[in-house]
Amino acid sequence: MGWFTTPAAAQADPSLHVVSIRRAANGNVAGAGFVLTANTVLTCAHVVNVALNRAMLEDRYPGDSVVSVQWRERERERSCPAWVEHWIPPRTGRGTAVGDHDDEWFGDLAVLRVDTPVTDLPGAASRAAMDPGQEVRAWHGNGRAATVARLNVVSVHGGLGYLDGDATGMAVGTGYSGGPVWSPTDHAVVGMVVAHYMPPTDAGGMPLPYSPQHLLRRSWALPWQHIEDELRPFGVLGRFGRAALDPTDSALPLLVKAIEDALLSPGDRIEIARRLAQVCEVQQGSLVTPPTAEEIAAFLLTHPRALAAFSGLLRRPHPEAADRILAFGALSGVPRLLSPQEHTELRKHLDGLDREVLNRLPEAARAALPHLAELPRSGSLDGLLDDLESLHGDGRATPGERRVPALLRVMEYAGALCPVTKRAHLRLWADGVAQRLGINRTALGERRSDAQEWARSLRDRARVRVLVQVTRADQGRHGLRIWCDEGAGPRQVTQDSTTTYSASEAARAVLRTLNSLTLPDDDERPPLVEVLVDRTSLNLPVDEWTALVPGELVPGVLGVEFPLVVHCPELLRRHQRFMPHWRSRWNRLDSGETLVVSAAMDQEKIYTKLVNQLDTVRVCVDVPPDSRDAVVQTCLALGIPVVVWDREGESASHVITHTAQTATRELPDEIRAYRAGASHCPPDYPGRPVLAWADADRPLPRLHLSEPQENV
Repeated sequence: MGWFTTPAAAQADPSLHVVSIRRAANGNVAGAGFVLTANTVLTCAHVVNVALNRAMLEDRYPGDSVVSVQWRERERERSCPAWVEHWIPPRTGRGTAVGDHDDEWFGDLAVLRVDTPVTDLPGAASRAAMDPGQEVRAWHGNGRAATVARLNVVSVHGGLGYLDGDATGMAVGTGYSGGPVWSPTDHAVVGMVVAHYMPPTDAGGMPLPYSPQHLLRRSWALPWQHIEDELRPFGVLGRFGRAALDPTDSALPLLVKAIEDALLSPGDRIEIARRLAQVCEVQQGSLVTPPTAEEIAAFLLTHPRALAAFSGLLRRPHPEAADRILAFGALSGVPRLLSPQEHTELRKHLDGLDREVLNRLPEAARAALPHLAELPRSGSLDGLLDDLESLHGDGRATPGERRVPALLRVMEYAGALCPVTKRAHLRLWADGVAQRLGINRTALGERRSDAQEWARSLRDRARVRVLVQVTRADQGRHGLRIWCDEGAGPRQVTQDSTTTYSASEAARAVLRTLNSLTLPDDDERPPLVEVLVDRTSLNLPVDEWTALVPGELVPGVLGVEFPLVVHCPELLRRHQRFMPHWRSRWNRLDSGETLVVSAAMDQEKIYTKLVNQLDTVRVCVDVPPDSRDAVVQTCLALGIPVVVWDREGESASHVITHTAQTATRELPDEIRAYRAGASHCPPDYPGRPVLAWADADRPLPRLHLSEPQENV
């Protein structure tokens, strides 16, 4: 790999990787961060708190608050706004909040989504594990090269790395938190600075006289391997930087032979290697001594986007060699589907899409890949794209024809949701990738036609809905956040998150939103009201909330006038391994089975019964009250999309009997009719039904939820 080396700028000045996090009040430095993926920055959660003038170790999610990030491009400074996309607050080893006397903690991570074109941020640095004995560097949040502190990793223990500074030069102090711990030997980030140990003080907080026994220049950091463990569930790590060459990789000898066959002359190898180094933004070797086929092949199997770029350079002069390179590269787990330019262009197109369309990308992925055993995760855009790139094809191809990669098919479906101009941009991008891959235009056109048909079907069946997040406040009052979704994704209509409401006031607020909707002329269905709650509020009687207005002719009961369902994202995402089961069950909603739980079951029994019954899409819970909540919550956590129960009834519920023959998809309207009957004639309709409804085809808004914690 000697001919292809790390970019000279990164070698000469690794402080360029430091991103400054600025205080919202005055623009001063709150701390540091570094680029995680194409448009995300990683920093400490406590740095965000400082930037927002909150208590340093505040564990509450900061919501939609905006912070400013700044970075250097040589001698020029750039800045842009960012908001918190993922939040892991500081916590003790016991999982509790950090107190004033705690000098070590865990978590303390914030992933910031940066509101800037993807090409503007500095490139993401390579990452490596933190190990004892490493000599490392850290910088102040202002990123100035002169602030470099020379450190040694003295221990990595229990998820924390302990760093000792040299007795001369800069010491880690205020403003270093969140910055990268850089290893000059590995040319990689090996961790993130979190805090330092201050000299001891007296009762008044003044430093004690110096003693040789005092702890001197000791700081601690989160090792990169620990950060990976924390962030992996969110799918935001991406795959950037150089991997280590695996000499046993089966693709290596095949690529060497293909390169030798395609590039016979030294001049050809120099020219194509020079262009490849330029495309991949690495420093090239000698223009007199050509790289060997082994060096080129090693680079293709260590830089994740080099093989895609190399195939593009070969496509026109050597099309058969390009096909061989792609086929052999597929045998290795390192190469990604897209070249650096293709990936940058795609992110640029996606960053230009409306947020409503971006929120529906997971929906487009599920529609485009209906037979995929495990659908891509949807925790972040980077995670979704990373998963899609790892899929070699969508499963359909005639003999001798290259399969269309899953990513291209999904982008066709995403384009079908876009306005004409942005759809054209995505299609031109897909055409270019398909040409580089040697894919027949007819094959891509077939997927494009499928996407158009899907978009037409969405317009035909998408039901207008209002989403209401309800949170409990003091003395029977509730917090509300409301969104409308007319088919293009959730659109927030309430901004005030501090006002609380009584049940009647909340009903009036929701009815005002419902009355403001313009329904399609050809759709006579009333809007669906989807109430988003946490696990403790599943039985909250929102369907009975009544908009009591003096002098009004009709009362306005939410669950009587509109089909009202509950949705608990907290339980649905609690165990990420069941998310594919949820989507698979939802896809079978019209043909799947119904399970009636009519005997008392504990959580373990319901778990063992449902965990492998993926054809069960609906569970009717008809058990005594003392075990009902446990059964309901277990069903939701296992990914059952539709669960029905009576919030107050005993076993042998009238609700369960009444809805037994109702088709699952018709349940929201049938339950509404039942509630209307109960309001008119309670003896004939004695139940108080609850319908939990988790639609995998409709996106949720970005909610302020605590991070999922899994008990195993």
